[in-house]
Amino acid sequence: MSDVHLKLSQVHRHYGEGDTMVRVLEAADLEVRAGEMVAIVAPSGAGKSTLLHVSGLLEKPQAGEVEIVGTPTSKLNERGRTLLRRNTIGYVYQFHHLLPEFSALENVMMPQLIAGQSPKAATERAQELLDSLGIGPRALHRPAELSGGEQQRVAIARAAANHPRIILADEPTGNLDPTTSGVVFDALMNLILNENAAALIATHNHELAKRAHRIVTIRNGLIETLVL
Repeated sequence: MSDVHLKLSQVHRHYGEGDTMVRVLEAADLEVRAGEMVAIVAPSGAGKSTLLHVSGLLEKPQAGEVEIVGTPTSKLNERGRTLLRRNTIGYVYQFHHLLPEFSALENVMMPQLIAGQSPKAATERAQELLDSLGIGPRALHRPAELSGGEQQRVAIARAAANHPRIILADEPTGNLDPTTSGVVFDALMNLILNENAAALIATHNHELAKRAHRIVTIRNGLIETLVL
């Protein structure tokens, strides 16, 4: 089996029509392999979020193919796309979006319970993830009782709860101070390596991007590799 978990081939994504059409991705190609973190560094408006949405099956390209763990998605119906997304992809956003009335542990258990996991197994997996991210002792605290960095690490644990093959993150450290950003980014990197997942991370922070295995940008609709 190929270790390419995410593959975009000749992907086109545009918005609008005629003279007002905005072409964001034009014949874009990208591969991300198991255990690899690829950082996207590009100016605002260049298409980082669009690339993540297309990669995560939240948006459908007008042309081209997106393969998720070897499965072509262009001909899948919406239910098929939803099931594939739910079973193979985890998301981390700039804001943690944790449920405030539940503890850190319960927030990480939630996607597992929705997927049909037993409470015992969900608890064990959630605690294991929180421990691996260095916040195990904070498991029973609610989000309001956690620091920004701790909240974001809980969000990362939640994204990884169902053993996704791909993790997508949109400015996951954008709301954090530089020191905390580094801690969270390193925790995300370690998680990706431990889980053998493929990760695509959008960030404005060039210093953090250098910690990734590879850096890409979006230029004239194409995905290009950067050397910083």
